[in-house]
Amino acid sequence: MSTTALTPPEAARWADRAGLPLPADRHTDVAAVANHIHSVIAVLRELDFGDTPPAAAYRVGEEKHDATV
Repeated sequence: MSTTALTPPEAARWADRAGLPLPADRHTDVAAVANHIHSVIAVLRELDFGDTPPAAAYRVGEEKHDATV
């Protein structure tokens, strides 16, 4: 995905392409929300999870309680 911000006309075009036509007064708001979501996802992509297994690998009850308080 490009690093340029989504413009209101582009937001309207993409929404219409997805079968979700937007009223004209919503184009700016939808573009702003989409740009915010993109900025959050960009930060998440920079995180290094290393050897962290995916959530599907977690099994309830199998965790080890070896810490002291």
